[in-house]
Amino acid sequence: MEQRLEALRPVEQGGRVRDLLRSSRLTVVLGAPRADVRLDDRARSCLGGRRQRGQKGQALGRSRGGFSTKIHLKTDFDGHPIAFDLTGGEKGDAPHFPILLGLGPDVDPRAVVGDKGYASKANRQAARARGIIPVIPHKANEKDKPRFFAKALYRGRARIEQAVGKLKRFKRVALRCEKTKRNFASIVAIAAGFTLVKSVHTT
Repeated sequence: MEQRLEALRPVEQGGRVRDLLRSSRLTVVLGAPRADVRLDDRARSCLGGRRQRGQKGQALGRSRGGFSTKIHLKTDFDGHPIAFDLTGGEKGDAPHFPILLGLGPDVDPRAVVGDKGYASKANRQAARARGIIPVIPHKANEKDKPRFFAKALYRGRARIEQAVGKLKRFKRVALRCEKTKRNFASIVAIAAGFTLVKSVHTT
């Protein structure tokens, strides 16, 4: 059976997709010529138009030091990174202490060392509830301070500061070149992995 149909022709400006399947004598062009080919004349949003943008939820905040991100790092007593969490620069350390206790392996340490930024009765109580000795110095304005403080263990906090310094040697960590929290967390994890690899001695 012979039919008078033409081969599929390339899309022309202002044409319709359904017009390509018709004979050339029946082709009808509707609407004004335009650069794109659509099935309707309704306006539509661009791709990704409903995506949430901005700094909300991206671990960014303005503190005294400027617009920054705070890395809450958890290490072992040798200064090897175990886990970390990201918040905006304006977030305090003390409210994040219970979260740090729950990060990492499901093993509770015998003691936890932190600076005065984590000093609060709630944080010390949260550590003792898990069987962990809190080695956190008391603030000058605190009442009922205990006479004994484990200064020997607290000296190990220097290794935590050294671990943070090693992470900041990576330019992408120090400058936060990534826009999203997920991408920046990946860079911090890679940097922490490199510091762990360097700490392993092989023969």
